[in-house]
Order: sequence, then C-alpha cells, then structure tokens
Amino acid sequence: MHGSAEPMRHRSTAHETNPPHTGTAPESAPATPPAPDGPAPTHSRAVERDVEQTLGHLRTLDAPVQPAQKSGPLTLEDLYRQHRMRLIRLAILLVDEPATAEDVVQEAFTGLHRNWGRLRDAAAAVGYLRTAVVNGSRSVLRRRKTARDYVPPHSVNARSAESLAMLSTEHQAVVNALSTLPPRQREVLVLRYYGGLSEIEISEATGISRGTVKSTASRALEALQRAMHEGRR
Repeated sequence: MHGSAEPMRHRSTAHETNPPHTGTAPESAPATPPAPDGPAPTHSRAVERDVEQTLGHLRTLDAPVQPAQKSGPLTLEDLYRQHRMRLIRLAILLVDEPATAEDVVQEAFTGLHRNWGRLRDAAAAVGYLRTAVVNGSRSVLRRRKTARDYVPPHSVNARSAESLAMLSTEHQAVVNALSTLPPRQREVLVLRYYGGLSEIEISEATGISRGTVKSTASRALEALQRAMHEGRR
C-alpha cells in the first residue's frame, strides 16, 4: 500500500466519535469460534461442525503475517501487511468474486487512512477494517442485485486458488452451499466461523442486534444444511 500515515499512538480519551470503536482485538492465531449461547438445534449440529471445520481451515491458511519485533507504534503499513489477505478472504466469502473483494478491501484501507487520527488503537483499527469490508460487500451485493444478467465469475487469484485447491470435497461443498445463502445469513456465519467473532462482535460489525445475530445464525445453519443436501443429489 502506497503512502504512509502517522504511527498509531495509544490514547485514553473517552470522547471519540467516528468511526465507532468496536473493542475487538487484532486477529492472531486461529482459534475456535465462540459458541452461541444456548444449545443449537439438533439437526444443525453436523452442518455447524462442517462449517466450523471448513472456515477454520481457511482461517488457518490465511493466518495474518506475524509482525517482526519493532519498538515503535503500529503503523498503517503494519496493518496492511498483517491483515490484508485475511480481509480479502472475508470479502471473497461474502461477494464470491476475488477482484471485487480486493477492491472492497482496498477501499476499507483507504477509509482507514482518512480516519487514522481518530482511532484509539490497533484493536479499533482492525474493527474498523472488518466493518468496512462487511459494509463494502453489502454495497456490492446491492448493486449486483439491480444489475441484469449478472453471472458470478469462477476465476480466483493465485492465493485464493491455492487455498481452495487444498480443500477437500467436503470443504468445497460447504463453501459452495455458503454462497447460496442470503447476504445477512452469510455474513453471520462467515464472521463467526472464519472471523472467529463472538455474537457481540458480530453485532458491532454488522449493525444488527445480538438477538438477531443469534436467530440469523440458526436460520443460516438450517438453510446451509438444506443447500448441502440438495448439492448431494
């Protein structure tokens, strides 16, 4: 990413406004996504396990670049190197098209550059990027819905192709079924099982209530199970 921004310094002010601070920590080593409160429907247990294994595998393949030891504060370039690939994967899982996903992520970093001075710390910066990618993906899907004769492309960039080639047939089936879900359902599952976010963090990233996150996840798993069943016929 070209250009530079002033290194991010830790602040303690309590009167920050835009963009909102999500309170999430920078992504690090892959971890098991937090479980939703209460038991999931019995018929969704198997598909939930499939989704967790598939997106968890992609999460491992796309692990952020570990930063080298440095004495100074985190910079915009640091965030770009560490999180760009995982954010592109997040966008690909939401919009299907790698080139468009890269544009969405680039726009997110451009917005981060504009708002750099208002963000409190690295955690706020990563949360800002994640929310910007979700919102940018929504905009893409809205425009796509109004365009006639849209045909989803099947080409992928080199890194994405490498990752997908390493997926088993079962994992491929999950990714294919995921692409058939309505946008909100797809967002919730991707943020939970690929992003590793809690219900509260998903609520902050998507702008929907925690209760809606929970109910949407349940409906999404049921829809995914139906789509995978149809795909096996």
